[in-house]
Amino acid sequence: MIKRIFSPLVLITSILLIIYVFYKSQIYWEGEKNEYYTIYYIISVFLFFFSIISFFISNKVKEYLFIIISTVIFSLYIFEFYTFIQINKEKNLNTKIQLYKKQTGKEYDIRTVEEVYDNLKKTEVNAAVKVPPTEYLNIKKIKIYPLSGVSSSKTVYANENGYYMIYFSDRFGFNNPDTEWDSNEVEYLIVGDSFAHGAAVNRPDEIASQLRNFSSKSVINIGYSANGPLIEYATLKEFMPKKVNKVIWLFTDNDVEGFNYEYKNEILRKYFDDENFSQNLKDKQSQVDKIAKQMIYDVRAEKLKFNFFKHLKLYHARKLLLGNKKNKMVSIQKELIKVLKMARDYSYKHGAEFYLVYLPLDRYFNKDHDNIIYREIISISKNLKIPLIDIHAEVFKKEKTPLKLFPFGFIGHYNVEGYRKTAKAIFDETSDK
Repeated sequence: MIKRIFSPLVLITSILLIIYVFYKSQIYWEGEKNEYYTIYYIISVFLFFFSIISFFISNKVKEYLFIIISTVIFSLYIFEFYTFIQINKEKNLNTKIQLYKKQTGKEYDIRTVEEVYDNLKKTEVNAAVKVPPTEYLNIKKIKIYPLSGVSSSKTVYANENGYYMIYFSDRFGFNNPDTEWDSNEVEYLIVGDSFAHGAAVNRPDEIASQLRNFSSKSVINIGYSANGPLIEYATLKEFMPKKVNKVIWLFTDNDVEGFNYEYKNEILRKYFDDENFSQNLKDKQSQVDKIAKQMIYDVRAEKLKFNFFKHLKLYHARKLLLGNKKNKMVSIQKELIKVLKMARDYSYKHGAEFYLVYLPLDRYFNKDHDNIIYREIISISKNLKIPLIDIHAEVFKKEKTPLKLFPFGFIGHYNVEGYRKTAKAIFDETSDK
């Protein structure tokens, strides 16, 4: 039986795989992820030619091949299950628990975001979790593109320092005291990703609050987790107050990679192509809240259910074995430079100074890290005549142990001390002397 069906089964499987890969890459993703699917094209075509050859091999060889292939497939599913279990365990958690107990005398909060959110909903009518704008990148036919989270809600972010970052969002869904928007004059407007957002510390320990403390003036933060340069520029255009003295644009190495995905979004690309484009999001917060709340529900439902087809396709095993392929760039492309120029010009047009702040991260944890982007951002700041605040040089390089500015010395966002020293460097470089 096995000898008779082996070759036809392999042939049918290879054809179905080719069709599926073509559908996913060319129809579902409309060619946007061809680089990602290249390896699967190679595998399916190889399987097809192998199936043709298998018709001409002996039955004994087919028997051996069946045993080998069955063993490999069984092993892959065992590996998928193991990988799934491991992914749901936080790396270095036991070490962090011990260090947190030693440093603070308190117990490390080992709850999941979902558990914290569920507990919060029991006492808070308006409870939410962070909803990064990047969550909407692959949603087709979306009427408006949200650039913030749920407004006026107690919002759960994440736990990196032993406790959960939980903040009450402002009227537009950002991490600010709402009264900051009533100020007639804003000294600092902070634009950026999760580092601007304040991950993963509570107010008043994040950059915005620290700058309020140092300057005794109004500071508004419009940064959000996972943002890239194009989303940041769109957010600047949508939410910049009438009177701002200084725009602080936070930049990390992975911002280069993020831009590549954002530019492919139809709505976000309009900000790049048309300087007059706006969604008027300040007047549409009720719609943003509705979309964000639905996203929270959808993501939660996805996490809670056992995704049979996801595991059938060996999702976690493939991700680990083949790597999480992204459109990596070794340098800053001209489009990203244009975004920085547009952000600078938009700030100048509205009477604000524009500062670029380089935030280091990977160089302290990745031995293979190169300084290409770092060198280029220094060069770009000079060419565009944008003042650069180099946190690597001004803060981390001066530390005997730079890792002490990260949670428990592990890779992540900055800890309280890291944020404080970063904010102090920004204040020192921008304050009137």
